[in-house]
Amino acid sequence: MRLEQMTVHLRERSAWEAVELGTALVRRHAAAIWKPWLLLTLPVFVVLNAATWWIDSLWLAGFLMWWLKPAFDRIPLFVISRATFGATPALRETLAAQLRWGWKPLLHYLTWRRLSPARSLFLPIDLLEGVHGTRLRERRRVLGGAVYGNAALLTLVCLNFEASLFFACIASILMFLPIDELPETMRAGWSLITEQMPWWVQLACNLFAWIATSIIEPFFVGAGFGLYLNRRTQIEAWDVEIAFRRLRSRLTAAATSFALVLALLGATIQFPAQAQEKNPPPEPAATPAEVFGDQLVDDQAFRKAVDRAYRDPLLNGKLKQTTWEKRDKTKPKEPRKTDLSWLSGIGTFFAFIAEWGLWLVVAILAVLLLLSMRYWLPWMRGSLRRHKPLPAEVETEALAIPEILPDDVPTEARRLWSQGRPRHALALLYRASVETMAQRAGVALVPGATESECLRASRRMPDGEDRSLFARMVRTWQYAAYAQQLPAAEEFDDLVSTLQRRYRWAA
Repeated sequence: MRLEQMTVHLRERSAWEAVELGTALVRRHAAAIWKPWLLLTLPVFVVLNAATWWIDSLWLAGFLMWWLKPAFDRIPLFVISRATFGATPALRETLAAQLRWGWKPLLHYLTWRRLSPARSLFLPIDLLEGVHGTRLRERRRVLGGAVYGNAALLTLVCLNFEASLFFACIASILMFLPIDELPETMRAGWSLITEQMPWWVQLACNLFAWIATSIIEPFFVGAGFGLYLNRRTQIEAWDVEIAFRRLRSRLTAAATSFALVLALLGATIQFPAQAQEKNPPPEPAATPAEVFGDQLVDDQAFRKAVDRAYRDPLLNGKLKQTTWEKRDKTKPKEPRKTDLSWLSGIGTFFAFIAEWGLWLVVAILAVLLLLSMRYWLPWMRGSLRRHKPLPAEVETEALAIPEILPDDVPTEARRLWSQGRPRHALALLYRASVETMAQRAGVALVPGATESECLRASRRMPDGEDRSLFARMVRTWQYAAYAQQLPAAEEFDDLVSTLQRRYRWAA
């Protein structure tokens, strides 16, 4: 690694700033990441779905694509790890590297480390540093110990994003359905899921899952690489080392100019020295007596005055202090060392829980499922006790649609309403409306036609008001029959009057 060639401004960041740094790297090198990702994952997706379709187990293709995500994670990690040091790999180089790079550590991530919540943080350590054994465990402990929780939370957030995109793909299909057909479509979709899912539904679910993974997974790997870079910056002081290297490069560039300046200064000092040697030697210095003459002060009296000044305690900075000490000094007792080796055992225990905790939870859940098999296995086989049937009155009231219509439909509907049988009244109105709609639309409905089929047939009625009134009647009947929501008395009277006037029912 050449730190001076890094394209990232390294500094000590918080964990979530490091995550944002990693996602920014993915956005910067998006083309170099997603092109090889699509070229590699799309053929694998097609092959797996074709193979599992052949054995009639399309759900297995979706599971295998999810399980092989660590193998696909090498693509964005390879790109951003090289691009960070100023060497963005080309498409062919990235695809060629997947054949030989990182297979040995990858075996761990496809087996017992597959469900590790900190995979995005530990993957750069295993694939980029090339250490093994005890040193690898130490590196994982040192680099990942402080941000293990952040990496686990990052995994949970990315899983939620993938699930959101998966359900968004399904919701995007429902957006193109008419509102009137949504209830029937939802019921039909639920019956497909609960009874026996067709192959095309399973294939669509696998496709939606692959789309969600292809969008989120590179950001997941990039965020983990950002955490890894930040931890190495904190521990190894990469930012300080880069600053010293840049300072050395600047000083090296200025060394030639500095040496030339020193040479010029040396020559300037040498020439005056040679000029002074050519001049005659100076005359001896004059004595104090010659300088001061008869006014020279007595040297002995001056010395006595100096001695008195030094003996003055205000001017003398020395201080003599006497203290008492015991002859038989006792040696101070050495502090008792507390044995804290047992704390390492506790740390080892918690490290074991952190690394194997998820597998322990899975094992406990498996044991609980085995112990409670006698309760849930019959339910899975469909042999549990059936729900108690609804009272006959409720079932008859909810489903009673008369086959033969009376001569005066509005009067009969009002009579049923006044007798406290509102569903019978609405069933009569619905049946009469269907008959009128079929006559005006010129269609022949199949026996047992659903509300959605009747609504589709009503579109052939030439008058728009007739179509709107029929849709209103169908909604009122559906609310009463399925949601147990009856209209108010005023709404019922208005509906009967409108139907009688619009459909020209005899009074």
